[in-house]
Amino acid sequence: MMIFITILQLLIALALVLMILFQSGKSQGLSGAIGGIADSYMAKSKAKSVDAKLAKATKWVGALFVVLTLVLNCMVAAGM
Repeated sequence: MMIFITILQLLIALALVLMILFQSGKSQGLSGAIGGIADSYMAKSKAKSVDAKLAKATKWVGALFVVLTLVLNCMVAAGM
């Protein structure tokens, strides 16, 4: 059982790293500061964009990673 959870945690860690790498940065450099007016139009559909969905999925996968880490820690402490 412990080996299965460890492998699952490794797969989730890999998925978490990939999700973080696929996200675009919060600041797009100097072009983001110059084109601030155009961003106000794009902000209306920001919640439905791929980046928003990816950020939401990253939070859920990160929470699952933390839960699996706690489960593994409890299993090791119990001597399983």
